[in-house]
Amino acid sequence: MGRVIIGQKEVVELLVTCLLAGGHALVEGVPGLGKTLLVKSLAQATNMAFRRVQFTPDLMPTDIVGTEILEEDAATRQRVFRFQQGPVFTQVLLADEINRAPPKTQSALLEAMQERAVTFAGTTHRLPQPFFVLATQNPIEQAGTYPLPEAQLDRFLLRIDVGYPSEDEEIAMVGATTRAGLGDAPPALDVHDLLRLQQLVRDIEISEAMLRYATRLVRATRPADSPVEAIRKHIGWGAGPRAGQALVLASKARALMQGRLAVTRDDLGAMLLPVLAHRVLRNFEAEADGVAIADILAALRAGVRVE
Repeated sequence: MGRVIIGQKEVVELLVTCLLAGGHALVEGVPGLGKTLLVKSLAQATNMAFRRVQFTPDLMPTDIVGTEILEEDAATRQRVFRFQQGPVFTQVLLADEINRAPPKTQSALLEAMQERAVTFAGTTHRLPQPFFVLATQNPIEQAGTYPLPEAQLDRFLLRIDVGYPSEDEEIAMVGATTRAGLGDAPPALDVHDLLRLQQLVRDIEISEAMLRYATRLVRATRPADSPVEAIRKHIGWGAGPRAGQALVLASKARALMQGRLAVTRDDLGAMLLPVLAHRVLRNFEAEADGVAIADILAALRAGVRVE
């Protein structure tokens, strides 16, 4: 992917981490930062099928999951219904600007993400494996959008923020794309290897101490009984148990990428922000004071000890 993507090394690593962990990612960033190219390059590097859906206010659930069509047999003249698969039947799906589609359409996609299957007219259709959804949100131009509810945000393993490139990276990017253009990312592994790596992530060891530390980090996000002052002061609603599962799983994937077979404190700390950023809610005081969620989670990490 680095042969195509200029800069954004941390974003690429988080995308691969999420893929190896078998989760889905929510990506936020202003237009023009290469979010679509990131996902397309990831699909090319892993040799997976890729589809993109532009979410709009008139998008219906059947436009995502598929629908039944009436067909007539030319020989018997018998009419039968056949399920026509929607774009969700792929391996890498880019849900572009997911917050612009109505809640019913969002729910159809999120149900497919959770169940990894689509049920239509009483029949269940399994989705291809692996199945990876990357949904993007535009932090500007919020008029007429449908923000994802917190319960649905929890379905995403990681939230990844794509920031502006450095000056040198931007110069290289402009130069590369205004000459011959960028090529495709060469395949680095096939689907079989990817599925094997996803299984290997589950086998990464985590000690009792690290498991307890991860659980305490998640429990400390709940203001009522948090030992961290920044949480009690600036957080209105903390993370649920699913956040602990996501934190451990993402940390296992990071450990594997680092060439280790056990989770360390650094793995948990590195995954804290992308795992919890969309799972804890700032209160009005934090928003009014302009306190960033990254600063609150940094205080959380400093305030919870490993025993």
